Formats: sequence, structure tokens, C-alpha cells
Amino acid sequence: MVKLVILRHGESQANRDGVFTGWSDVSLTEKGITQAHQAGKVIKETGLQFDHLHTSMLKRAIMTANIVLEEIDQLYIPVTKSWRLNERHYGALRGKKKAAVKAEVGEKQFKLWRRSYHVVPPLLAQPDQDPRYIPLGVTEPRGESLEMAYDRLMPYWQDEIAPRLLDGRNQLVVAHGSTLRALIKYIDRISDSDIDHLEVPNGEPIVYDFDGKLNVINKEVLKA
Repeated sequence: MVKLVILRHGESQANRDGVFTGWSDVSLTEKGITQAHQAGKVIKETGLQFDHLHTSMLKRAIMTANIVLEEIDQLYIPVTKSWRLNERHYGALRGKKKAAVKAEVGEKQFKLWRRSYHVVPPLLAQPDQDPRYIPLGVTEPRGESLEMAYDRLMPYWQDEIAPRLLDGRNQLVVAHGSTLRALIKYIDRISDSDIDHLEVPNGEPIVYDFDGKLNVINKEVLKA
């Protein structure tokens, strides 16, 4: 039996302020830092040893990952940072207050942009040119639906995470609400229509137990 632990980063400044972020690089709040330490402590209580940690290229996830590794005394394991684990890109909604957007467009449209699988948010006029992605040949999206985030995440799962699990090596993934929703959709076989009901809280580790063919044996949320 092999284990996968997935964790959404601790509360970010944008989470606290109710602002759309996506690929914007925001820090953790003090509460978020505390959540990351608590997540590390509850993971440590399981006694799990990991072969590899996977995270995004955004500092709220990276900071959380580093805190967790320190708490579990496994700073020595390899870490891969991938743009494929970045949060879903909210396009032209980025930087806007969620409450203001909801008041402007109404609750129905707001929920479609936030929670649906297929609906794409309003797009940026031009993609950004963040220097961290240029060496990778990656152009920042102008906006993404959850489906688009799922499509960019799946190659990483298939190439980097699943093979290690199949080799019997425990994996730790620290990422974002939407990309983890996409991953859970795949693992738990959630339908396109039902995924809008799924929420992934900040700082709560989710542990999957798999058999030798990556069928789920058990799923548990670790509470502080």
C-alpha cells in the first residue's frame, strides 16, 4: 500500500482579503503560516516518510511546503516545482474583490466563474510575461476554466506522481484549491457536474491509500 498526501497552502493574503488571484504571487498571512505548521505537525503524527514533494511555482504553496518539510523533519527529500501545479488562472478577474464581482454580475454568473468545470472567466487582453516561466517556454494563460487547469495538470500526474506511487514511494503534493480540486476529481472520479460542490480547505492534509494499481483503498482528512 502506498500513500499520497495532498495539501492546499495555508491562508494567503488574497484568501484573507477575498481577492481573485490565480497566478498572482501572494504571500501567506500569519494565520496561513500557523496553518502550515499545524498541517506539518499532524502529518508528522502519522509517521509517514515521503520520497518526493511536488509543489507549484507560487510562493504561497512553496512557503507552505517548506514549513511542512521542516515540521516533519524531511527537508532532505527532493522537491519539484512545476507550473502545472499552479492555481487556476482567473484571467481578468485577477486582483478584483470577489464581493464586488458578485455584486456586479449576480450570484449565478459569479458561481459559474468560480465553481463550474467548463466556464472560462473573462480573459486578460494580453498574457503576462513573468520571467520565471520564460526559460520553460511557458506563456501565462489569459484565463482558465477548471477543465483547462485539469488538462495541464494531468500530464504532471501521469509523468511525475503516478509512476512514483506505482513504485511504492509515498508522495506529498502541496498546491492550490483549484488544481487540487482537479486532482481530486480525477482520483475520486467526480463528474463534471458534481465538481462544483467540492471545496478544499486551506491547511488540511488529505491522505489517500492506494493499492498496487492506484485504486483508492482509503481517504482521510487529517484535522489539527
